[in-house]
Amino acid sequence: MNALHRLAVPFFSIAMILAGGARGAIVTVTHDLAAARPAETIAIPWAEIVQTLPGALLQHLEVKDAAGRVLPYQVTNVDPGAGDPSGVGAAYGELLFQHDFAAGEQSAAFTVEKIAAVAPVFPTKVFARYVPERLDDFAWENDRIAHRTYGPALAAPAPPGSRKEVLVTSGVDVWCKRVSYPIVDRWYNKGGDHYHHDEGEGMDMYGVHTSRGCGGTGVWVDGKLFTGRNYQTWKVIANGPIRAIFELTYEAWEAAGLKVAETKRFTVDAGHNLDEIESTFTVVAGMSKEITVAIGLNKTPADKGQEPVLELTPTAADGSLTQWIAQKTNGALGTAIIVPAASQGFAEDTSNHLVLARVVSGQPLRYFAGAGWSKAGEFTTKEAWNAYVAAEARRVHSPLKITLTP
Repeated sequence: MNALHRLAVPFFSIAMILAGGARGAIVTVTHDLAAARPAETIAIPWAEIVQTLPGALLQHLEVKDAAGRVLPYQVTNVDPGAGDPSGVGAAYGELLFQHDFAAGEQSAAFTVEKIAAVAPVFPTKVFARYVPERLDDFAWENDRIAHRTYGPALAAPAPPGSRKEVLVTSGVDVWCKRVSYPIVDRWYNKGGDHYHHDEGEGMDMYGVHTSRGCGGTGVWVDGKLFTGRNYQTWKVIANGPIRAIFELTYEAWEAAGLKVAETKRFTVDAGHNLDEIESTFTVVAGMSKEITVAIGLNKTPADKGQEPVLELTPTAADGSLTQWIAQKTNGALGTAIIVPAASQGFAEDTSNHLVLARVVSGQPLRYFAGAGWSKAGEFTTKEAWNAYVAAEARRVHSPLKITLTP
């Protein structure tokens, strides 16, 4: 597979592993950055695992680093309905585990071994689910930040005499966390308005309204943004402990003579404030097969009375756009978009700051979006947030190089 490259690794790393009596495969990971790369997710196609370790089973594996420490791992189950007559895990996608590369550490080695015992269930750091008890929300989180977006039930008209909320938007909400453990279920189960107040774990203080929120999209034509409605369908593909993957589809909408549909695939990794999103736009009516897409950040996301001061930082060199929103009592919130390869500059409308990108109908646009909260402790200044986003952009432009050997 073209994502795997055979590269050298310092001999001592492999020697340490071999000295430990490894009976499995050696995974070698290198990269070109001198900077630290915490929580890097190492992904190996399952087909290559079973080729190197015939008969490997997802529940009978052990992944170790060069020091012999056992690492949490995950095997994605991308097609649970697939048959497996050859016993090679035909439904499986990738073996995943993580490593914190220190500054200057540009290579690392690991072993993957078959074991007789059943591997432990590792604590989950990511979570995504459909939330029918709250008007078809779809919510997701990792150990850093949480998000939600809105389904068809919220967009449906309110029955006469009811107090049902109505909101038509494909924007993305932010839930700010102080804690690393999962909170989505806990907050939905609180009832009432509790999660709009910080009771020690964080709070929902972000306003989406009809904006793009934090990373929502639309079609940009002649200086005007055309957006879809609430998501139509959902599908969870993987759900932890290291990575969650899910898809949302949006029914086609009108955009200046075109009719455009969209499917978004989200990849949510532990240890990261930005999610990877692949958004595929399909022109279902109209002559144009290439369109301009806008990815947005809400200009006015703060609660009422917070007297927000918003500072915007566009960086054309890496296709990133950041906001830093300082608030009266709710702390400061950083939001960001990175469009690594297709950025066509910046724009804005009355509701959103935007990054523009040209896309071809049916081909995915890859971008990153997310947020960080000052009260979580890691990003307490605009400079710290912008430095984080810049580092993430460098990581995106310098992917890991991985090889698997017997």
